[in-house]
Amino acid sequence: MEKTSVLAITKNGVKIGQNLKKLFPEWSIFGPSKLATKNNEIIWYSEPTTEKIVELFKRSNALICLFSLGAVIRLIAPHLKDKKTDPAVIVIDDKTKFVISVLSGHIGGANELTQEIAKKLGSLPVITTAADVNKTIAVDLVGREFNWKIDDDSTVTKISAHMINEESIGIFQDVGEKNWHKELPKNVLIYKNLQDLKKSNSKACLIISDKIIDEELSKKSVIYRPPSLVIGVGLHWDTTKETIKEGIDFCLEKFNLSSKSVAKLVSIKKPQEVQGLIDLGEEMGIPVEYVTKEELAKISVPNPSETVKEFEGTASVSEATAIKVSGGELVVEKQKFPPNLTIAIARILS
Repeated sequence: MEKTSVLAITKNGVKIGQNLKKLFPEWSIFGPSKLATKNNEIIWYSEPTTEKIVELFKRSNALICLFSLGAVIRLIAPHLKDKKTDPAVIVIDDKTKFVISVLSGHIGGANELTQEIAKKLGSLPVITTAADVNKTIAVDLVGREFNWKIDDDSTVTKISAHMINEESIGIFQDVGEKNWHKELPKNVLIYKNLQDLKKSNSKACLIISDKIIDEELSKKSVIYRPPSLVIGVGLHWDTTKETIKEGIDFCLEKFNLSSKSVAKLVSIKKPQEVQGLIDLGEEMGIPVEYVTKEELAKISVPNPSETVKEFEGTASVSEATAIKVSGGELVVEKQKFPPNLTIAIARILS
């Protein structure tokens, strides 16, 4: 997939494309073969532009069009899906007076890229998304740079409207980086606990937590899931993926924790990796990390085991690995799933 594609269809557009290539060497610049020159930095295409723009739209993370906004809209309109999958689309006019963020301004990064291009070209950035115009919190971007996940994006539009309309917004945060905002808008207040947030007159809420939030509060909130949990796994060489997953799911549900906040699966380093753990990590899209028995033996845990020490050379695997890798404290002490699995969960210090 092309990361950023630039499409020019006029002589001036080709010149602008060449300039952009100097400013952003990793970008791919495309121009029609009828305008071809000896410049080999331009990728010359022979098919109709109506076909080329669709191809680039589908395979690029960002598409920059060096021709009129109206033409771009007509050409890409039949191929729009949703803001989570459509690429960023930006239009630059033939005289580089304006750089216009057209599509996927927030999630796709078009607004940020528009600002960057405009600054380098000396152009005027045109951004029309309400959060940017009103200089308020872009609800769908909170914590994005920290890899936070939105628990349920169906509430984003509704909460964004409350934010933009300057209605009362409450924030509660108990995990994750605290420096995600610089200055909060006047309509936004921070609450120290969920009870105070519930009692407040907040029209809507932003909640940053790895805990399961009750349904009533969830309906009026956007809930962000920082990667804050490390799951320690004690297991045998033949423990299956299904067994590990069942144990993890049981623990998360029992202790009201979100699977979307799981940052790592960790275990003791064995002579041979356990295939079940590898497979589960791949299935969940979560990295698996290992710790040596010598390192684990130095970790103080609440539930050491002489049996584990006999077989593994250290008195704890699940609790010790979770504590070691998280650098934090246990939120779930060792849970046993005989005969071949233990689970413990620790929270990363923020």
